[in-house]
Amino acid sequence: MPSILKASTGIVKLLKHFNWTWVGIFAPDDDSSLGFVQLLKEGIEQNGACIKFIEIFSQSNASLRKKIKKINETIHKSSTNVVIGHFNSVDAWGFFGRLQFMFMPGKVWIVTSSIDYPLTYPVGFPYKNNTFLFTAVKKNIPSFLQFIHDVNPIMFPNDTAIEEWWKGLCDDRCPKSIKKSCTRDEDFYYMSHCENTHFAKSYNIYNAVYALAHALKDMLFSGSGNTTMWDGDRERLSDYLPWKLHRYLKNVHFKSILGEDITFDENGDLPMDYNFINLIFLPNGTVKQKIVGIYKPYAPPTEDFTINEKVIVWEAAFTQIPPQSRCSQSCSPGYRKLPREGKPLCCYDCIPCPDGEISNQTDMDNCMRCPEDKWPNEKRDVCIPKIISFLSHEEPLGIVLILLSLFFFLITTVILGIFIKYRDTPIVRSNNTNLSYILLVSLMLCFFCSLIFIGHPEEVACVLRQTAFGITFSISLSSVLAKTITVVMAFQSTKPGSKLRKWMGSRVSYSVVLFFSFLQVLLCLVWLVTAPPFPHLNMQAEDGTIQIECNEGSAIAFYCVLGYLGFLAGISFIVAFLARNLPGSFNEAKHITFSMLVFCSVWVSFIPTYLSTRGKYMVAVEIFAILASSSGILGCIFVPKCYIILLKPHRNNRKYITKK
Repeated sequence: MPSILKASTGIVKLLKHFNWTWVGIFAPDDDSSLGFVQLLKEGIEQNGACIKFIEIFSQSNASLRKKIKKINETIHKSSTNVVIGHFNSVDAWGFFGRLQFMFMPGKVWIVTSSIDYPLTYPVGFPYKNNTFLFTAVKKNIPSFLQFIHDVNPIMFPNDTAIEEWWKGLCDDRCPKSIKKSCTRDEDFYYMSHCENTHFAKSYNIYNAVYALAHALKDMLFSGSGNTTMWDGDRERLSDYLPWKLHRYLKNVHFKSILGEDITFDENGDLPMDYNFINLIFLPNGTVKQKIVGIYKPYAPPTEDFTINEKVIVWEAAFTQIPPQSRCSQSCSPGYRKLPREGKPLCCYDCIPCPDGEISNQTDMDNCMRCPEDKWPNEKRDVCIPKIISFLSHEEPLGIVLILLSLFFFLITTVILGIFIKYRDTPIVRSNNTNLSYILLVSLMLCFFCSLIFIGHPEEVACVLRQTAFGITFSISLSSVLAKTITVVMAFQSTKPGSKLRKWMGSRVSYSVVLFFSFLQVLLCLVWLVTAPPFPHLNMQAEDGTIQIECNEGSAIAFYCVLGYLGFLAGISFIVAFLARNLPGSFNEAKHITFSMLVFCSVWVSFIPTYLSTRGKYMVAVEIFAILASSSGILGCIFVPKCYIILLKPHRNNRKYITKK
């Protein structure tokens, strides 16, 4: 008999080949069939497939009609399109013939059996081409047809099965190669075995008889080579023969009449191959059996299973060739399976892979995370390199900021030229000409240093960005503070008996600029020595991009630099605000107050905006703050003076400036 272990493995390979993962199983309630169902169930589940139902039926006639009705309803309502049946007896075949499955469109039936399937069927019955037979390879035994011709019930007087077989051979419906012409009653049995000269079981029975004979021979002639063991009473022989014979039967090895090596494997099974047969129901009432595949259990793993899909005849009702049988549709690449609660593993929903993950195969249980330097494409089935992002000279935002920086740089240069040209006029000399020069040059450097923030962040650029910005701004604010102090001292020194007159001079102003600027330089040096800024590849800030940015190294040092600038601006604002009401037609303290108000407003709003942005937009925010605050100082302090110098020259005199 065919091995149920090998048969179940062959069925699993067929299911796997066609990717049928949602199946049903029918089998009778005998021990062999139940063992087959258990092995098949384990094989199906180990390969990731699922079983919709298992129907075990009794071969007794009791309540058979009710059972058939129930099974037909199960098949009809089931969502599975593939059903496996195990039928290894004539009674089981009779049960199979009463099922409506073979009339149902859109279903596939896989039958394992060692019983021959009839080669004819009643014309007019709507059989579908939806059945595969899985059976042992049939062999035509030499001289077997002659044996069939010679068989006669008189040789087996007490065997009714032989008598029925003999009557079947006399039937005109048997093939010419085996039918007989003999006197018989008109009433005879229809014998399906008449229809085929290759019998599924005959070769196995033939080999079994010869295996037993060889085992007996080996047992009888073992040891001394004589037959002394037969001496004694027959009762003793019958007691010891079975267990003695089993050892020799297990190790039997001989060549069959076909020249094949006959032996048993470790499980006691006879090695054999299996065929997958496609049953094709022709309109004339005949059934064509086409071998479409073969399973060789003892062949190498890559050569044990072959099937030719091109020769399979599928039922016309199938909407897809080959047909599909799945609880859920396949999850395409870019999606993963999400099991449905309380359902088998084959029943699932397909959900897109989360951000940063892909699936490059169908029906993946989990998505794969892309490497740090890559990101999923739009379909999320391939990891592609991330886009490199930084504030470039070529992009529109970078070009606009460059043009703004150059524009304000040129404006500051022009104003410096005006002040140099009109350096001897009262309005230029009114508040320390050299301080104005220092302030204008520092503002030019502020506009110029904003250009360092644009472009690919390099190590030198990262170091220069914040330190150059901090030092140039500290010089600018120190100059503004020195101007404010100069205004206050100038008006206070005019009072009778004031002691501030001796402090009037350029040395105090220069000392203020040098002292406060030196503190910022010292702070920047400490920053560079302890934790200097450095280029950094930020791969997590924004999906799909690698942001090349300058890491500040020490956030504390960075905010200390900004805080110090805020401190200088705050002192300048307070002093200028207190001096805003000092007499004079052109009181520079008023303009300094407005410039510091603009400066503080810009940088107070800068901090939350800076912290809420990432990448190149963070850099753009800082550049905008530099340009806005610098232009605020330039506009509030120097534009009014240029207005008078160029457009109102009659006011550019000492009388107007000292006018109350």
